Amino acid sequence: MRQPLELFMEILCGDLDNREQVEAEQKAAKQVHPYAKHITRLCDHKVLNRPVDMDGHYILEESYYSYPDKEMQVKPLLFYIRQKDEQSVSLQSIVVPERLDKAEVINANDELSFDYHELVVNQKFGIAEYTMHDNAYFTTDHLCDFGNDVSFRLIETLSAEHLLVLELYTKAGQSLTPYNTPIIYKKFS
Repeated sequence: MRQPLELFMEILCGDLDNREQVEAEQKAAKQVHPYAKHITRLCDHKVLNRPVDMDGHYILEESYYSYPDKEMQVKPLLFYIRQKDEQSVSLQSIVVPERLDKAEVINANDELSFDYHELVVNQKFGIAEYTMHDNAYFTTDHLCDFGNDVSFRLIETLSAEHLLVLELYTKAGQSLTPYNTPIIYKKFS
């Protein structure tokens, strides 16, 4: 049986997008989801002064989102992932240090580094727990309170064949997300 952390990292890291989903929606003349692309890599080597006994991994996810007739949104996400037990992993969002230009926080930037001591956990996000099923895929249903009556719910099913990702934002009970079905990411090369 594979260890959950090893399988989770294998599933999550790589180049993924939802091109097939968007093309099908465009063909039906009803694009609902944005075109979304993630470039996700292990970035332990970019975290300087990291304690040698840390049991998890850091990953950097470059996220690109494009809606028709809108400028592309770009956001880098930094996560710390560790194995919780024999059936689950936990994911913590880390705040990208303000000293960095977000446009330069990309995996291809060989000069990019973070000092372990400057990394701060995103307290609003909390810890997302992913449960492994059948030694093949993971699920989570993670709810966050962002304050000011804004909540964020992350519902994911992650497998080798695809990532189903639904991010729901609400304010005062009203949905801010323009769709209510998951983005379907597949790896590409």
